Amino acid sequence: MIKSITSLQNPLVKQVIQLLDKSRERRKTGLFVAEGNREIELAQKGGYSMETVMICPEIYGEIPSEMDTENLINISIEVYQKLAYRKTTEGIIAILKTKVHNLETLQLRDNPLILVAEAPEKPGNIGALLRTADAANLDAVIIANPRTDLYNPNIIRSSVGCLFTRQIATGSTEEIISFLKKKNISIFSAALQASKPYHNCDYTNATAIVVGTEADGLSEKWLENSDQNIIIPMRGEIDSMNVSVAAGILIFEAGRQRNFE
Repeated sequence: MIKSITSLQNPLVKQVIQLLDKSRERRKTGLFVAEGNREIELAQKGGYSMETVMICPEIYGEIPSEMDTENLINISIEVYQKLAYRKTTEGIIAILKTKVHNLETLQLRDNPLILVAEAPEKPGNIGALLRTADAANLDAVIIANPRTDLYNPNIIRSSVGCLFTRQIATGSTEEIISFLKKKNISIFSAALQASKPYHNCDYTNATAIVVGTEADGLSEKWLENSDQNIIIPMRGEIDSMNVSVAAGILIFEAGRQRNFE
């Protein structure tokens, strides 16, 4: 018999709201919320463990026979609309367990291609970076000095589930530089100072492409430890572009040189 929730005052409903709204609750419980079939399927593919699945039958339709119903709960339309960001999605929400994202958890091949983003401000930018990383099939994405936790629902939403498809780690700028040097990974920093045009560099060996914020660029530590600063030549009146667009240009050039291996 599948459980049902119809009240907005149900403790589980209140917990989901807390997980959606508060990073402190996500850190404390080690749980987060994903919405939509694609995101939940990618999370499962990425090895994430599901605690609870909530389905609105009026939207979702018939439950597939192969679906595990042990942790399945039916919710009313009223409850679903309270919890769902996208009211027209498939009628499914899941509570999942977070993963550890230390640098030590990364499993890299001998010749990795990595994207490092220092202190990206907006969840939407982080999501776009993850989508780009997935499209280029990068070995890993590392967030330096993160300003929000990875399981912010806006990151999950804007990454379209690509949060779950790449290896991701976080750490301080100092920790990441030390990690890259220890692994003999060359650092290419997107910066204006002492730069070469990005397409004149060789990314065929172990490479980390490092991007900073649109407002402030990269911190001095990266410039001091960079093997080569790189720049995207600008043809118009401005001297910067969206960080996810810039990262896409750089990593796809690196992928091209590697024949997208």
